[in-house]
Amino acid sequence: MATIPRLFVDAPLAEAGAVALDDEQSNYLLRVLRLEDGASVRLFNGRDGEWTATVHKTSAKRAEATPSRQTRTQPGQIGTRLTLLFAPVKKDQTDLILEKATELGAARIRPVLTERTQTRTVRADRFRKIALEAAEQTERLDLPEILDLASLDAALDALEPGTAVIFCDEAGDEAEAPWGGQAGRARPMLEVLEELKGRSAAILTGPEGGFTPAERAFLRGRAETWPVSLGPRILRAETAAISAMTLWQAVCGDWG
Repeated sequence: MATIPRLFVDAPLAEAGAVALDDEQSNYLLRVLRLEDGASVRLFNGRDGEWTATVHKTSAKRAEATPSRQTRTQPGQIGTRLTLLFAPVKKDQTDLILEKATELGAARIRPVLTERTQTRTVRADRFRKIALEAAEQTERLDLPEILDLASLDAALDALEPGTAVIFCDEAGDEAEAPWGGQAGRARPMLEVLEELKGRSAAILTGPEGGFTPAERAFLRGRAETWPVSLGPRILRAETAAISAMTLWQAVCGDWG
């Protein structure tokens, strides 16, 4: 059986309350999927759960959808909420981080400027579109909050009090050794996560080239910051973000 199309709408959802679809949504349903009057779609808005709705053409190029039945209720906050703080990298890799962070249940996503961040401008509207499409495809009932680009200090200061910052620290303490050698390596992330169950958390991943020694010293000296290791190999920035979120979901998130 074909999957019923699923769309996010920024409008209240209630029985018999018609929802106007925008140009892109209308084009997708009428021209790409070639749906006819009376076809079914699923709608969600991050507040009112998910509804089955009926499509009606309002013109050759526009459509509306009328909700008829709520199929999923909007849950309250379950467990802890996760923020992803990441240094933007190249376009395709940044897109991948946004998409997978949404799929993996991040509540908030914020790009962060570090000393070695190479991509220093981002488009929040584009980020939101990527997150919206990922939420539609992955059956989320809400969208992650996409926060503005901020400096490392500002991003940390903006976190809610008591948030545990999980600092993905790939370096050691030996200044002359490649990637800091083995001395001073952080504890394995799985070990640290066992101590953070039930707490709100923010995962922090760095840019290509990692954090500078000064940034690393600052983060290691900061209260409520937990340096963690993701293993013996140096991971790409996008791999580190996805791996860290996967581990957090498995131990502290809603996978259990």
